Amino acid sequence: MVDVVALTQDLIRCPSVTPEDAGAQDVLIRVLEPLGFACTKLRYGAVDNLFARRGAAGPHLCFAGHTDVVPTGDEALWSSPPFAANIVDGQMIGRGAADMKGNIAAFIAALAAFPAGKGSISLLITGDEEGPAIDGTVKVLEWMKKNGHIPDACIVGEPTNPEKLGDEIKIGRRGSLSGLLTAHGIQGHVAYPHRADNPIPKLARMIDALSSLELDQGSEFFGESTLQFSNVHVGNTADNVIPAAASARFNVRFNDLWTPETLEAELRAALDLVGESYALETTCGARSFITPPGPFTDLVRDSVAAATGRVPALTTSGGTSDARFIRQYCPVVECGLINKTIHKADESAAVDDLRTLETVYKTVLERFFASAQ
Repeated sequence: MVDVVALTQDLIRCPSVTPEDAGAQDVLIRVLEPLGFACTKLRYGAVDNLFARRGAAGPHLCFAGHTDVVPTGDEALWSSPPFAANIVDGQMIGRGAADMKGNIAAFIAALAAFPAGKGSISLLITGDEEGPAIDGTVKVLEWMKKNGHIPDACIVGEPTNPEKLGDEIKIGRRGSLSGLLTAHGIQGHVAYPHRADNPIPKLARMIDALSSLELDQGSEFFGESTLQFSNVHVGNTADNVIPAAASARFNVRFNDLWTPETLEAELRAALDLVGESYALETTCGARSFITPPGPFTDLVRDSVAAATGRVPALTTSGGTSDARFIRQYCPVVECGLINKTIHKADESAAVDDLRTLETVYKTVLERFFASAQ
């Protein structure tokens, strides 16, 4: 048997701030190998990844997760050392407790109680989810495809619940498009504006045009797409100089009604209507994706309900996750702990929730392999 609480503590005590592994994946290997898993270390660039699989025949379920964590920030803001994994009033405090070492520990504890010989189970563990996400899940999936390890379905242990275990599971995520908008002008003295061309009013009109743009009203599984400006930059320290250029950064979280290409075309059309010259650079951080409700999403939802007494909503909100890469290969659902404290000081997970999540995952395993027989 594997104690979910003790394993979570062992993982938290590895200070694996992305992309450092700090021994976290070795902790997993020491637990997984006695359970019959063949473990393969995969290092790409500065990133350590782990693929582990038990069984080669029958239906194949994969669990995907990450052992890397975000920096702690000012440790003086923590009530308990961030890598001590202390339990205070039933809460395990530590960086990665909820995002997502506790989730990984819960799945492995469920595995330890699940008999071998029923289909095939694998784990895809990366050390690059909180980083650029270049040398992690993407590269491991390519390796898995090349070596015949693509699963029939995947569950990602992201913390998906806003308040209570059983609130939500994620069946998709919005896409992310970042933009740099620049208006050009002619530099000059503010006392002689007729000899200059001020780009700031131009930029303001374009910012207003994009901010006022209604991209859509949502789709069947997604809310409306949203555009938010995050920075305006002129770089001018003088009060008496009209600058030569002004720029602004923005981000669009978009639903499945858009691709990055159609979205950029829509933004350019809105800017063209303003009638000012501009330069626009865009970068797509993620495309939107969806696993439509069906047998696998039903199985995970019903497993959560059986373990928690709460029927989770099927949602697509929040930021991006590595599920966006996995969906290109198989159906994927995200299901894990509560996300209220992730990336904050005093990140924590309730000990009771860790044990309940273990039950959720055990129920998923039982039902997945029972339904596939």
